[in-house]
Amino acid sequence: MATAKSTANAVWEGSLMEGGGKVSAASGVFSDLAVSWSARTERPTPTTSPEELLASAHAACYSMALSNGLSKAGTPPTKLEVSATVTFAQQEVGWKVDSSALTVKGTVPGATAESFQEAAEAAKDGCPISKAITGNVELSVEATLA
Repeated sequence: MATAKSTANAVWEGSLMEGGGKVSAASGVFSDLAVSWSARTERPTPTTSPEELLASAHAACYSMALSNGLSKAGTPPTKLEVSATVTFAQQEVGWKVDSSALTVKGTVPGATAESFQEAAEAAKDGCPISKAITGNVELSVEATLA
């Protein structure tokens, strides 16, 4: 069986509240993206957060899974516009990523609203990022045809 490994690196300096860090992909696609605690909880500065990176990964993975499912059903998409909103919520004890809400708008010749919704749900459950967070994070999808 084939395997693929992806590596990212982070460097953090200082305390949680006053410090900051940078995250980079070993591939070089992105490097030194600023991360901070305030980006996770307040969003006052143009820095990213682990949750935003998770949302990016989920949106990308989901779009691939949905494209594959639609293609296998004989209705390959012309375009899929996917958004993932990851919620980071304070719990009684600590913080938790508690949901990832996917929204997709698709241009899919030959698909019906019902077949598109069915494929959207299957992709939500089947994409590898969804599988990695299932059981710990609430997943949802809202799908509409263009």
